[in-house]
Amino acid sequence: MNCQIVVLISGRGSNLGALIEACKKKRIPGQISAVISSREQAPGLWLAKDAQIPALVLKTGDYNSRASYDQALSRLIDQYSPNLIALAGFMRILSPPFVHQYAGRLLNIHPSRLPKHRGLNTHQKVLQAGDATHGASVHFVTPELDGGPVILQSTLHVQADHTEKSLAADILKQEHILYPKVVSWFCQQRLRFENEQVFFDGQPLKAPMQIEDTAIKSFPSPE
Repeated sequence: MNCQIVVLISGRGSNLGALIEACKKKRIPGQISAVISSREQAPGLWLAKDAQIPALVLKTGDYNSRASYDQALSRLIDQYSPNLIALAGFMRILSPPFVHQYAGRLLNIHPSRLPKHRGLNTHQKVLQAGDATHGASVHFVTPELDGGPVILQSTLHVQADHTEKSLAADILKQEHILYPKVVSWFCQQRLRFENEQVFFDGQPLKAPMQIEDTAIKSFPSPE
């Protein structure tokens, strides 16, 4: 299976960069067939262009409702017939009809240990709550915001000298490892989401897979 991937972005595209690199090095058995941004000035578009990937813009301001935007987005995505749609900093809440249309083919990465700290400003929330741990989560997308089943999570132990900025930097490093792994599993057909259940290697995934920050660099890549 030559997995075709469409990546949705809104900003700098650092996770997009990690996916591009993983595809280039054949760690992901597939290719990114298009990158679509909701913002015309998103720096991530240049990453796509540098990698000779079609870089497209669908500006939110050109549509008067979430439904009309999502319908246009769907038409654009379908031109590339992707096996997988990867959200990589796509700063829009997708409508239920859109999510249902691509059920089982939508992945997202979120900078917290879901279900804790959904939404924005996760690093600030962690510090304000005095959490001992932080992390990142890769999950299938469902209509509930950041509420889809989690596949893989990292753990970062929060230090006394951590700031929002340093937490963000440390978590981003973990994201760049986690997301390509999960995308690779999907493209290898080791991972699927059916009837509200995640399956990994044919077995129901009863809880998210976990990786500690101390071991993340040695976390085995899929064969």
